[in-house]
Amino acid sequence: MKTEAREILESIRDGKISVDEGLLALKKAPFEDLGYAKVDLHRKIRQGAPEVIYGAGKTAEQMIGIASRMKENGQKTILITRLSPENAAKISEVHELAYHADAKAAIIGPLPAPNGTGRIVVATGGTSDIPVAEEAALTAEVHGNEVVRLYDVGVAGMHRLLAHLDEIMSARVIIAIAGMEGALASVIGGLADCPVIAVPTSVGYGASFGGLSALLSMLNSCASGVSVVNIDNGFGAGYLASMINHL
Repeated sequence: MKTEAREILESIRDGKISVDEGLLALKKAPFEDLGYAKVDLHRKIRQGAPEVIYGAGKTAEQMIGIASRMKENGQKTILITRLSPENAAKISEVHELAYHADAKAAIIGPLPAPNGTGRIVVATGGTSDIPVAEEAALTAEVHGNEVVRLYDVGVAGMHRLLAHLDEIMSARVIIAIAGMEGALASVIGGLADCPVIAVPTSVGYGASFGGLSALLSMLNSCASGVSVVNIDNGFGAGYLASMINHL
C-alpha cells in the first residue's frame, strides 16, 4: 500500500501525471487485506473522513490489528463504536485510548480541533437517551466539530427546551434524539432554521416496540427539514451532521 502511494507521488514529481490525476489515483487505491478485515486506508482522501471501527462482533485482537494498521498509515484519531468494556481493556494494553462507557465507544489518539462551519447541537428527550446521544456527540467531535449537548429537554417539560432557544436557533445542525413517541424532533424542527437529524431510540414501554413507534413518528413529522436515521444510530447521525457542518 505504501509502495503504491509512493509510486503515485513519484509520478507526480516526475511530471508523468498531473496533481489531479494523482489525487484520483490515490482515491481509487485499494484497501489493505488483513485476512479478517479489509482496511480502507484511503477513505479520508475519497470521502473526507477516515474509516471507523465498528466494535460489535469483532474480537479485541482483530480491533488491535486494524487500529495498528490505521496508525501505521498516518491516521491520528481512531473511533471505535459499540465497544464492550472487556474489549476496551484488552485494546488499552496495546493502544492508549479513552473509553466512554455511556456511548460504548473509544477514541484512540487526540480529538482534532473543530474546523466545521458552526456548532452541532445534540439534544435528548430524556436522560435514558444519553447513551445514543453520546455516540452521536463523540462521532461529531472525532470528525472535527464543536458540539453542544442539551440533555433531558423532552416534551414532557417543554420549558426545559425553551430555556435553550439561543443554542437551538444558532446551531448549524441539530441532532434530536428521543424514544417513547419521538415528538422532540418535530418540536425542534418547528423552532430551528437548520437541518434537524432525528434519531429514534429504543427507550419506552411495550407499545413503543423497541423504538419503532418513535421511528414512525419521526418519519411522519410535519416539521420541514427533519431527516431520520435508524433506531439507536447515534453514529450515523453524528457522521451526517459532520458532513453538513463541513459543506
